[in-house]
Amino acid sequence: MIMNSTELAYDVFINNPPQQDNGTLPNGEARLFPPLASTLIHGAEDAVLVDPGFTADQARALGDWVAGKNRNLTDIFITHGHGDHWFNADLLAERFGARVVATEGTIGQMHANVAARPFVWDKVYPGIPESPVTAVTVPDNRFTLEGKDLVIVEAGYTDTDASSVLHVPDLGLVIGGDVIYNGAHLYLSETSLAGLDAWRQAIDRVAALDARSIVAGHQNATLDDDAARTIAETREYLDVAEELFRTEKTAVDYFNAMVERYPDRLGRTVLWATAQAVYGIRENPGEDPVQFIAGGWL
Repeated sequence: MIMNSTELAYDVFINNPPQQDNGTLPNGEARLFPPLASTLIHGAEDAVLVDPGFTADQARALGDWVAGKNRNLTDIFITHGHGDHWFNADLLAERFGARVVATEGTIGQMHANVAARPFVWDKVYPGIPESPVTAVTVPDNRFTLEGKDLVIVEAGYTDTDASSVLHVPDLGLVIGGDVIYNGAHLYLSETSLAGLDAWRQAIDRVAALDARSIVAGHQNATLDDDAARTIAETREYLDVAEELFRTEKTAVDYFNAMVERYPDRLGRTVLWATAQAVYGIRENPGEDPVQFIAGGWL
């Protein structure tokens, strides 16, 4: 998928994360993580990459794809701290001589995800490389690509804290990270701590940018990037989830109800992780919620 303006363009590469090797979902399906979208914004000579993925295999495949674009990769931007969006950033930064950029809040979350690797990430997914946090902030949350502004917009709490998006005004484009989803189940485990209204407020901040296109971090590659549709569908999903959290008695009931409501959405492993976390926290008041958020993946 390529969209053009007079000087800038963007292209999207869909990473296919590895399958989990720890059982099946309640309906017997394999645990498949949703595809991750990495976005390359490029001009005549230079380029910026957003959310490169997390395994060494992904770094090689994505790096070869970027190399094939024949651009000088100047920066790698990370939208938020979840490791699936950035654990392999250092490999790509070294390969291309690029700088890694993130907000101060995201950098804090990146450190937290590195600390969580032995307890969650490395137990579930093989092939994750060393993941030093080398990201730096940029003044006024903006940097440039061939003289055109790339604006970092801090969205707040979505599927994790300190989420951000990258606004490319010249393209009418937002690289949405995990603020906006597109045909994939939303990860609500951590959001259950902040409340879904925090995510709704983040969506409002993105909507105010009045973009034509939004590249969602997790998406069905057969769908377009229409901003109005993806925003509306993300809002609707939150509304449906909130209602089903009230009406469904168990994690399995919630999982089944969401599959029935959204039979074509990808990432049912995310849905099951959410269900186990939300209902585990609910059924065990006073206990540390982190154990249920992490346990949803194991």
